[in-house]
Amino acid sequence: MGKRRRSRELALKVLFHFEFSKKDDPAVAFDLICNNFGVSEDIKAFSKELVLGVCVHIKELDNLISKASQNWRLERIAIIDRSILRLAVFELLYRDDIPPKVSINEAVDVGKKFGAEESGAFINGILDKIYNTLTQTSQNSGPGEIK
Repeated sequence: MGKRRRSRELALKVLFHFEFSKKDDPAVAFDLICNNFGVSEDIKAFSKELVLGVCVHIKELDNLISKASQNWRLERIAIIDRSILRLAVFELLYRDDIPPKVSINEAVDVGKKFGAEESGAFINGILDKIYNTLTQTSQNSGPGEIK
């Protein structure tokens, strides 16, 4: 398994923990998980960028996820699936170094590993809708108006 996949899985664990202890500082929660699970140094930097990025932009991410999941209120989406979606949408919006298809495929694979039987398909459907919306929005906006 590659470093980026392991980093995403670590970020997912931290975000999952954060759902139950929202009063914690995200950086403190990250360090707590890393210290308790003996995480290797080579995956910490990217993982921490993901966690902190999701926490900073969580309202925007949740808004996009809510709009794309027409028949599902955000609170009804399984915590693990919601955390995976947040990570992937953060990458789609803010990580120009990662091709969108990679972010989507990684999210689907992580969903299959950690989520329920239908998580991969559910995550794929939501992310596909968000990506298509973002693509249409960027094509309809002028130069420098993307995001």
